[in-house]
Amino acid sequence: MTRFRTLDDLGDVRGKRALVRVDLNVPMQDGAVSDDTRLRSTLPTVTELADKGATVLLLAHFGRPKGERRPDMSLAQVTKAYSHVLGRDVRFIDDCCGDGARAAVATLAPGDIAILDNTRFHAGEEKNDPALADAMAQLGDLYVNDAFSAAHRAHASTEGLAHRLPAYAGRAMQAELEALERALGRPERPVAAVVGGAKVSTKLDVLRHLVAKVDHLIIGGGMANTFLAARGVDVGKSLAEHDLETTALEILDAAERADCTVHLPYDVVVAKAFAANPPSMRTCNVHEVAADEMILDVGPAAVEALADALKTCRTLVWNGPLGAFETPPFDAATVALARTAAALTQEGSLVSVAGGGDTVAALNQAGVADDFTFVSTAGGAFLEWMEGKTLPGVKALERE
Repeated sequence: MTRFRTLDDLGDVRGKRALVRVDLNVPMQDGAVSDDTRLRSTLPTVTELADKGATVLLLAHFGRPKGERRPDMSLAQVTKAYSHVLGRDVRFIDDCCGDGARAAVATLAPGDIAILDNTRFHAGEEKNDPALADAMAQLGDLYVNDAFSAAHRAHASTEGLAHRLPAYAGRAMQAELEALERALGRPERPVAAVVGGAKVSTKLDVLRHLVAKVDHLIIGGGMANTFLAARGVDVGKSLAEHDLETTALEILDAAERADCTVHLPYDVVVAKAFAANPPSMRTCNVHEVAADEMILDVGPAAVEALADALKTCRTLVWNGPLGAFETPPFDAATVALARTAAALTQEGSLVSVAGGGDTVAALNQAGVADDFTFVSTAGGAFLEWMEGKTLPGVKALERE
C-alpha cells in the first residue's frame, strides 16, 4: 500500500478544477521545443483527469526569471507544442493567480485543459510565500503534483499548495515514488549501486548514504580516480580531487564497517590527450598509469568483473557514467555494463532504477533506456533522494 495519496484516492472530479503541478521546463531551440520528453511524461495524469470531467489547470516554471515577467520565459511558447503532444486543444492563461486568472478559469468547461503562466514570474514562488500559495489555491478545488523533478524544492507551487487543497500524487510522480521505494526503500537484496561522474565533491552525501544501504558500491568516472589516489595509486594527469583523499578513505572505512563491497577499477583505459580515439590510447593495470597519461574509462577486465557482481544482485540503482562517455571510445565500459543490467532486467532477475541527466543520456547511447525497470529524468531531486534527504514536495503528499 502506497504511503501517498494518488489519483486512485480521488472521488468524482466532474466539474472540479484540478491544479496540476507539472514539469514543462523543456529545452528550446529557435523558438521551438527541441525535446518533448517532459511534456509526454505528463500525459497519463492530464488525460485521466480531463477524461473524468475535471478542468485541468497546469502549473509549471520555465527558466529562472527571478520574480520578473519575461516574455522569453513565458509558457505561452510551450502551449502549442503541448497541445500537439496531447492531441487536444490547450488554452493559455497569462497568470497563475489573481483576478485575471480567476476570470479566465471561469470560462473553462469540464474536460478543458489550460496552461497557467510561469509560477516563477512571482517572487513568492521560490520563497514558498503563503500569500502566493493562497492566491493559487483560489483557482482550484484539488491539487495534484506530477513533477518529481521539482519535488526537492519547497516552493509555493510544489509544497505550499499541497497544504491548502486536497493533495494527490499524479501518475508520473506515483511511478517515480514506487520505483524509488523498490530501489532503496524496501529493496530485494543484494543491492548494487553504480555512482559515476567527474567529481567526488558533488556526490559525497550520496556515497556516505549508500555505503550503509547497499551491498555493492561501484564507483566510476573521475570520482574513481580520487579513490584510487587515496589508496596510493599514481593516477598521472587524471582528473582527481586530491584534497578529498582523506574523505575518500573515510567512505571506504565506513563501507567496510557496513559490509559493503566497494568496486574500483583495476584495469583502465588511458590516453595522453582527452580526445576522440587518440593515438596514445591504451588499456593497462591501474598501477601502470604513466605520469603523462589520464584515466578516461574503466577497462574491459574490470567491466567483466562488475557484470559478474551484478549477476548476483536483485536490485540496482545507477547514477552517473563509468567513463568520459560523451567522447568515444570512452563510453565502452558504461555501454557494456548498462547492456548487462538491461539484459538481467529483461530476464526478470534484476530491478534496475537509474536517474540523472548524464545517466539517461548514457543509457540512451547504449540503446537500453527502455529496458531498465525505471529511468528517472529528474536530476537534483533524484540525487537528493539518493542522499537520503526528505523531498519537501513528496513529504507534503504523504497520508496524514
